[in-house]
This record gives sequence, C-alpha cells and structure tokens, in this order.
Amino acid sequence: DNERIFKMSRRVSLPDFLGEEDSNINALFSDENETDKYSKRANVKRVLLRVIENELTERQKQIINLYYFKNMNIVSIAEKLGVSPASVSITMKRARNTIIKYMQYYF
Repeated sequence: DNERIFKMSRRVSLPDFLGEEDSNINALFSDENETDKYSKRANVKRVLLRVIENELTERQKQIINLYYFKNMNIVSIAEKLGVSPASVSITMKRARNTIIKYMQYYF
C-alpha cells in the first residue's frame, strides 16, 4: 500500500508541467524564420530536435509534436489519442525531463 501512495505522490499535474522549462522549449520553436543557421539558437534547436527524435518514446514524440508543432492543448491531445488529460500531462512531464537531461549534457 505504501508503494501505491509513493507512486501517486509522484504524479504530475498540468500546472506542474507548465513552467519555465516549457516556455523555454516553446520559445525555441516559436521562430520558424531563423535566418542564421549557425546561430546559438539554431544550434540549440537542432540539438533539441535530435534529442526529441532519438531519446523519446513514440508516444512522447507524438504528444510533443502535437503540443509544440500543432499547437494543441492537453485536453485536445487527450481527446485525439483517446487517453485522459492526466495521462498526456504525465507523458509530457517525462518527455520534458528527458529533453532537459540531454540538453544539459550537450550545453
């Protein structure tokens, strides 16, 4: 029973996901008209895309794609995938943690 309580305490809610890290990731994708492909921002964006492609699960990639590139909100993603918004939120949190871990490795 204690293990179940521990697992429940580790669940992540939507407000936990929408934080500074999320806005930083969002800012990287906001400017599609990057003119200098050798700028630091362009380099970070390339690494970020590589991390997403190589380090995330298929479900995480799908959700990240819908959220950042298709500008869908968590409820819409949940409806599209036939899962709960909480499931989408948790998957996004795990994906973001993986992204941050690998981005820290590169920079």
